[in-house]
Amino acid sequence: MPRDDEPTITPELVLHAYASGIFPMAEHRDDPEVFWVEPRRRGIIPLDGFHISRSLARRIRQGRYEITIDTAFDAVMDACADRPETWINDQIRSLYSQLHAMGRAHSLEVWQDGQLAGGVYGLAIGAAFFGESMFSRRRDASKIALAWLVDRLRRAGFTLLDTQFITPHLASLGAIEVSRADYRRRLDAALSRSADFTAPPAATPHGVVQRNTQTS
Repeated sequence: MPRDDEPTITPELVLHAYASGIFPMAEHRDDPEVFWVEPRRRGIIPLDGFHISRSLARRIRQGRYEITIDTAFDAVMDACADRPETWINDQIRSLYSQLHAMGRAHSLEVWQDGQLAGGVYGLAIGAAFFGESMFSRRRDASKIALAWLVDRLRRAGFTLLDTQFITPHLASLGAIEVSRADYRRRLDAALSRSADFTAPPAATPHGVVQRNTQTS
């Protein structure tokens, strides 16, 4: 149970935390508490350094899927949490659902054959986008989601894509680690700018591949 002197975690407090370089997590799905994290080394994907392999480019160009924005936010969160180990507990799910209703958290969905095949969700503040989690139910669906996300962020005016930590999967797509001090500099610069996740018009598969290939 939280102590009496502990502040109630609100969506506004979560926004303030991200702007300060920290973010919330839980130990596991059934953990009633949330703790704050500030990694010594932070994972980011440079928006001009996303890696699209030939096989991924071919799959994207085939266009055998549909991309939507903010149409199934809760379903994306639930799918991201649907794994043996997850840091998304009920409190975090509720907080981000509220942030989505406030227009601060967003999702990108990949649909195939009318089914939710993959997706990614995160939080936007200024020109910084904090990627929270992604999932895949079909081959390469999470990679497709990330490629479309990077393209949208670039076209919307974002300058920072925070992945929090780095994994071999993210590293293969261009993610790098930066020091806490370097991250803070990048974050401060991004927070001083404005960007609108919902502003860019719909992209085409060819355009997503072309723009990412030109900058990688």
